[in-house]
Amino acid sequence: MVIYADIHDHLRLCSGDNLHIAEGFLPHPWWEIWFAFSLPIVGLGLLRMKKLVNENPKMKPLLALAGAFIFVLSALKIPSVTGSCSHPTGTGLGVILFGPAITAVLGIIALLYQALLLAHGGLTTLGANTASMGIVAPLAAWVFWKFTNKVSLNKKIAVFLTAAMADWITYVVTSLQLALSFPAAQGGILASFKAFLAVFAITQVPIAVIEGILTVIIFKYIAELRSDILVELKVIKLHTAGGNIR
Repeated sequence: MVIYADIHDHLRLCSGDNLHIAEGFLPHPWWEIWFAFSLPIVGLGLLRMKKLVNENPKMKPLLALAGAFIFVLSALKIPSVTGSCSHPTGTGLGVILFGPAITAVLGIIALLYQALLLAHGGLTTLGANTASMGIVAPLAAWVFWKFTNKVSLNKKIAVFLTAAMADWITYVVTSLQLALSFPAAQGGILASFKAFLAVFAITQVPIAVIEGILTVIIFKYIAELRSDILVELKVIKLHTAGGNIR
């Protein structure tokens, strides 16, 4: 039980923050390491986003929608019975539409605004939060999305599972980041990682399910309204255009 007491000592998240890691929370050198990891990938995403917009300016509204979806969902703070907070991430939609690199850009923009305007996350921890919510989780979800296309999984199920995975993996990575920074006195990094996962999972599992359902609803709306854009993005095939995403 000592391990869990240590974990709760570190989870000062509901008092002004949540599972975005709080400002000043990560010690040296971890916050620098996560910046060094995240910034080159965000730079790649910016280049791809610029190319996409230059070649097809009508993608701008869809980019804005995906970015707003991330901002709104990841800004929600849902108290947990464990004494921490949980929230959706919203990155699954961006991954499905634009891939992981552009999603990293949308993610860091949302995180930056939240840090500056909502005291949600922080500037020194921006690299770490981008790595978990904007890079690693979207990449894992994108790989899964591509797999669902190869096996011709039902589109609604594929969208649901991709969005849920993007959510879940975010909190796996966050747990690892915290465990690396705050290894347990007994059991070290692995024990701390397991404890953080246990704390977060209680609320994050059902939240991911709800996020998956909401993402399916938004995706279906986009498919019905602008199936032509989804075809151009190679998200759906020509024979599934017109809102039919089965």
